[in-house]
Amino acid sequence: EIHAVGSDCCQGAGALLYPNFYSNPCFSQNECRKKLTVCNKICYGIGGAPYQITGCALGFFLQLYLLDIAQLDPSLASIILFVGRAWDAVTDPTVGFLVSRSPWTRFGRMMPWIMLSTPLAVLSYFLIWYVPPFENGKVFWYLFFYCTFQALQTCFHVPYSALTMFISSDQKERDSATAYRMTVEVLGTLIGTAVQGQIVGMFNAPCIHGPGDMMSEMNVSLSLNQTDHTISLQHTRVAYMIASAVISSIYILCAIVLFFGVKEQKEAGRLQSEPLSFFQGIKLVMGYGPYAKLVMVFLFTSLAFMLLEGNFALFCSYTLGFRNDFQNVLLVIMLSATLTIPFWQWFLTRFGKKTAVYVGTLSVVPFLILVVCIKSNLVVTYVVSFFAGVAVAAAFLLPWSMLPDVVDDFQVRNPESAGHEALFYSFYVFFTKFASGVSLGVSTLSLDFAGYISRGCSQPSNVDLTLKILVSAGPIVFIMIGLGILYSYPIDEVRRTKNRKRLQELRDNEADSETDSAELANII
Repeated sequence: EIHAVGSDCCQGAGALLYPNFYSNPCFSQNECRKKLTVCNKICYGIGGAPYQITGCALGFFLQLYLLDIAQLDPSLASIILFVGRAWDAVTDPTVGFLVSRSPWTRFGRMMPWIMLSTPLAVLSYFLIWYVPPFENGKVFWYLFFYCTFQALQTCFHVPYSALTMFISSDQKERDSATAYRMTVEVLGTLIGTAVQGQIVGMFNAPCIHGPGDMMSEMNVSLSLNQTDHTISLQHTRVAYMIASAVISSIYILCAIVLFFGVKEQKEAGRLQSEPLSFFQGIKLVMGYGPYAKLVMVFLFTSLAFMLLEGNFALFCSYTLGFRNDFQNVLLVIMLSATLTIPFWQWFLTRFGKKTAVYVGTLSVVPFLILVVCIKSNLVVTYVVSFFAGVAVAAAFLLPWSMLPDVVDDFQVRNPESAGHEALFYSFYVFFTKFASGVSLGVSTLSLDFAGYISRGCSQPSNVDLTLKILVSAGPIVFIMIGLGILYSYPIDEVRRTKNRKRLQELRDNEADSETDSAELANII
């Protein structure tokens, strides 16, 4: 027998508090089975933390690590970042296709993927932050483990994302669970920033003075300076490994909580259609208009925020001159985002999801302009970072809150084609990661062309200009393109309500049919 999430808790605690209500024959078991307890929602939300913790650490620090700690040429670093993300993007629809064809087990259809991928993903993540004791094969080392980790994390995140459709058949319950998930995921970015930033920040490798730096220490003994640099750089490398070990431990813990705290409802998803081939699946999901528009909206808005994320550490270190404070600036952004997730959840329920996207995404634009226009000032930078975090919260919550609406809309209009939830989620993740790969690869190549100096105390003026474009002008342009596409997105609050009622009618009809069949079998 398949038990719904929270069904036992619903009958236990609910019956104690409201015995007359639960004894009422009008209250059906199906209504109880739809409800998710707060514990279920928290456990489900915790499962999203590993993706954000590792993604935040990689997004904010990997480019800086490859350039200044692993000491790779910027062109080689760009190859690692772009190929790794491109490979990651390719694996998403592949894993989605395989998940959609996976058989149901006693642990569910998604959970086996999540648990089996976790140990190898953790190992490969740790080895990304290890500097091998050789030079010639260093590029292949990072490329191999970066690609391996991205593929294994996809085996975790695509089933986890699709799990939204299998924890409850009630749209409001799924929206509530998504809000818990986004809160925990933003908290995960806060943890990733804090762990990686604060541990590494205690062991910053010293910068190297170039011929253009007017410093009084220019006559310091070269041999002494070189010795100090070697020791400090080694300490920084060890700090990166310690941070990766802590994050790996959190990854494992979150996977365990998800496994024991959440149960898949087999009846939460509609009955499956015949399995589709890979290319049939692509044609199915990408040929559905509302889904294609939503994907394009968040392709461009994700590209904007990925550009900001991937280059903000370098921007703080070199353009603003806060080399020893950038990890604290990042922490302020993530703390602000964590605190404002509940506000955006209230906002989208009060004013609608499309309105929330417009308001939330546009709210970052003034601060993107301000941060490159003001004179370097740490206090002002903290203030700007706090308000920028408000928009980051909206960018985290709204895409995943709107995707279940598209899946429901597809099911209403294609009742004969069901069981393809993993395909919708996998392509959604695909385009987000594609945006990340493009932004990281283009960013690093742009810095190389501008004359970036690894571990330099200062950078050429062309590098400063490039960083300003990457964290301000570029993101603003992509945001405007994405919001322009959103204007034609057809699923509004009225359509959502109609879809919810129609799906409930379809499920009630299926339940009545099953009951009639059972009664007929008993009579016979």
